[in-house]
Amino acid sequence: MNPIRILLVDDQTMFRDGLRVLLSSQPDFEIVGEAGDGEEALQRAAALKPQVILMDLRMPVMDGATATRRLRALLPDSRVIVLTTFDEDEAIFDGLRAGAIGYLLKDAPTDKLYEAIRAAARGESFLQPSIAARVVAEFSRLSENAPRWAQALIDPLSPREVEILRLLAGGATNREIADKLVLAEGTVKNHVTSILAKLGVSDRTKAALRARELGIL
Repeated sequence: MNPIRILLVDDQTMFRDGLRVLLSSQPDFEIVGEAGDGEEALQRAAALKPQVILMDLRMPVMDGATATRRLRALLPDSRVIVLTTFDEDEAIFDGLRAGAIGYLLKDAPTDKLYEAIRAAARGESFLQPSIAARVVAEFSRLSENAPRWAQALIDPLSPREVEILRLLAGGATNREIADKLVLAEGTVKNHVTSILAKLGVSDRTKAALRARELGIL
């Protein structure tokens, strides 16, 4: 099998050096490049097409969450794993909302890091157990406080779909929505198709009317 192509993104050179040595010990890993900030990560990823990107969150020039969001639009087949020292809820959910498929702290056991990379390469998510527990708790809290409209739909809208629906109802085109949310236009089109199906309507105008009836807008 071909090795998993990995891009390292962290503003600490010594940490990247250590990480490169650590990961290079695995025969199925190949470090194809490094970047010291989010902007450089976008450039390097576009040129190198890595399968997995290990992304720090707090970096100069462009932070990791912003870079992850843009990478998901630029290279949807590349998987981002947040690898950071920050375990605050805000940092965790910023990274996951941006599109990261995994989240680990830098003090995670080495075998968990290896496991996360291999899972990401397969398109599977991986959360460090302590992080997963907080994500589950947050989903539970959101479920308990879900608005009435969420209960009215067999398949509730995701937060991203609600965000797109609000822009759609304001008259924004797919291209305008894509530009505002830093998404690929095709991704927006797929979300709109999903929104129409979940609301049980056939066009954007009816979607806006239905959303107002349900109290979403």
